[in-house]
Amino acid sequence: MNRTALKLHRQARRKRSVRKDIFGTPDRLRLAVYRSTNHIYAQIIDDTTARTLVAASTIDKDVRGRITDDMTKVDESRLVGTVLAERAKAANISRVAFDRGGFLYHGRVKALADGAREHGLDF
Repeated sequence: MNRTALKLHRQARRKRSVRKDIFGTPDRLRLAVYRSTNHIYAQIIDDTTARTLVAASTIDKDVRGRITDDMTKVDESRLVGTVLAERAKAANISRVAFDRGGFLYHGRVKALADGAREHGLDF
């Protein structure tokens, strides 16, 4: 197995390990995070109805307008977390279960979580 395949295999294993314990119920929805090389995406999902209720990402128009040239990817991730929390407040969502999606809780994923926590999401 080459290095890339091994990395993807390990991530898939971590994702299965995380997802076996997390399920978005109507009283505690799931906050799912996906991190690509250039962008980060977050959405709040109700798994009982399989619907995304709130979403935010670095390619979103509102977020793009608030990103400056001197911001790092970690700063952009924190901004996505704050925008997601603001949208969740508008949708009367306050409690979520954090699904890191197999990504390590470090760097951009942690920054997104911290930004969401600072602006009112409880997890």
